[in-house]
Amino acid sequence: MLRIFYPKRIADSAYVIDYDLLYKEGYRGLIFDIDNTLVEHGADASERAIKLIARLKKMGFQVCLISNNKEERVRRFNKDINVKYIHKANKPAKKNYIRATKLMGTSIKNTVFIGDQLFTDVFGANRIGMMSYFVKPIGPKEEIQIVLKRKLERIVLKFYRRDLKRGKIKSV
Repeated sequence: MLRIFYPKRIADSAYVIDYDLLYKEGYRGLIFDIDNTLVEHGADASERAIKLIARLKKMGFQVCLISNNKEERVRRFNKDINVKYIHKANKPAKKNYIRATKLMGTSIKNTVFIGDQLFTDVFGANRIGMMSYFVKPIGPKEEIQIVLKRKLERIVLKFYRRDLKRGKIKSV
């Protein structure tokens, strides 16, 4: 039952993922959550985020941002990155994950979702069969409902690691 929340892969940060490997594996689209995935909650695009997205675009990836935030916040973050984006995405609803692939000209099978929340980011990607990467949240500042979800995430991740160790699941 918990497996629907299991990420396909885990990384300490969006900044340490092996994007060269993803490209070699045939992935061409990258969808990112923003808050606590690329920057601390509410922050503008950092120099680090700007450089990462520029490098990914130069490698040949299509990039899209999906956020449950309002348009002003997503547009402000995207100002110096200049990629496609979807605001008020209602993650984990399937619709905007699919819409992002259409905006990028990719498919579900060659797109990866990268986010810091199991119950929205990863769950939504898993629901449509998209590769999901779970990254540790960047900053400590979070809204109360997310703080509560983090406690539940720890339980799911405990079972994920146990199942991985026992060979019941594989990191793909």
